[in-house]
Amino acid sequence: MAIEVDMMKKVPVAEQDPKVRAKNFDEVCLGYTEEEAKTEATRCLQCKNPRCVEGCPVRINIPGFIEKIKNGDNAGAYEIINEASSLPAVCGRVCPQETQCEGVCIRGIKGEAVSIGKLERFAADWAREHGIAPVKTSEKKGKKVAVIGAGPSGLTCAGDLAKMGYDVTIFEALHKAGGVLVYGIPEFRLPKDEVVAKEIENVKSLGVEIKTDYIIGRSETIDELMDNEGFEAVYIASGAGLPMFMHIPGEQALGVYSANEYLTRANLMKAYREDYDTPINKGNRTVVVGGGNVAMDAARTALRLGSDVTVVYRRSEKELPARAEEVHHAKEEGIEFNLLTNPVEILEDEEGAVRGIKVIKMELGEPDASGRRRPVEIAGSEYEIECDTVIMALGTSPNPLISSTTENLETNKRKCIVADEETGTTSRPGVFAGGDCATGAATVILAMGAGRKAAKGIDEYLSK
Repeated sequence: MAIEVDMMKKVPVAEQDPKVRAKNFDEVCLGYTEEEAKTEATRCLQCKNPRCVEGCPVRINIPGFIEKIKNGDNAGAYEIINEASSLPAVCGRVCPQETQCEGVCIRGIKGEAVSIGKLERFAADWAREHGIAPVKTSEKKGKKVAVIGAGPSGLTCAGDLAKMGYDVTIFEALHKAGGVLVYGIPEFRLPKDEVVAKEIENVKSLGVEIKTDYIIGRSETIDELMDNEGFEAVYIASGAGLPMFMHIPGEQALGVYSANEYLTRANLMKAYREDYDTPINKGNRTVVVGGGNVAMDAARTALRLGSDVTVVYRRSEKELPARAEEVHHAKEEGIEFNLLTNPVEILEDEEGAVRGIKVIKMELGEPDASGRRRPVEIAGSEYEIECDTVIMALGTSPNPLISSTTENLETNKRKCIVADEETGTTSRPGVFAGGDCATGAATVILAMGAGRKAAKGIDEYLSK
């Protein structure tokens, strides 16, 4: 049965009912069927100067792959995407397309932008379901490159370098590869076994070796990798895993988590499965402090673990940094938002456990350095929210372990490694860096973009 096309509006995508999904960890968005994907693909204008490509940090040939889907050539669509992206099924699910490729889509000027992300997901899922994997290069350069960190930036850089013919080894500190894709983003947004593990296997199929439980700076240093192990270049993609706190009274109380810790426990220790006894507080009432994507992930995870959840954010809804889709989903699922509100103290009971959080109302003043209006406290407006769990989702910074155990590697005041934005070059010859360890916490796709640029920079360096 043909689908009626409104060229001004996206083809709707099926989702789980909010009341049902709030009680399970199954994926919320169900994706396009083949017929829906072909119909949505007809909305693409096939611009001669596609702004969507410029809006994509990894520069996927977006009109090219959409045209293939339109014509029923799904394998061809995947092949085009894979030229630029090693993690298309991931990006199709978690990239903020609305501020990138879809944000500059010409179709969006007088209607809704083409659903580029959902089409990318469709092509990647179709390829996985039909056993199609990336093509492995037959030409080897005989040069070794080490990548530190098996997150999105490291996997992308490694995949690109392997396609160029380099022998690549990734060193990952945790026992599973994937970085934030595995320990950060929840199962209901990004299935681990069905999607992430398969994408990592695709990278490995290119010839990339991944060593887990390997902490660079402890197991081995960058100096030793280059001086003793024969690696001619190193790409640091260790992410930003150190959580930030507010330094208010009561932050040491039992039941206070960083969002990093909470999500890592929930994901790596499988709190989403009833047959796992995960050491995580499944409270009755949870307050999440913050308004970014990580805050939404933590809030929606706590909800699924049986808690009533309130998000506390010091600015208004207009300034919420989380994706609009994630905020919409959170509200649909019954999460409460206390906006223009900021914590001043975490309240403890006699045993040192969380019993509540004291907050103060805010109003927006003049813009700050970020360009957003600065929140200002309203004197005398404090009140308490009863809770037994508090999750701080205030951002992260890079772990200084790698830079502190390696000579001649310049860092800035935020402990980020100083690296060239276009090549990943650092102050030390042969050492490159990118993603969150160089920029601070950002999105998956921006980290992937940095990985692609670094791969090109490493190739140019080793080709001299």
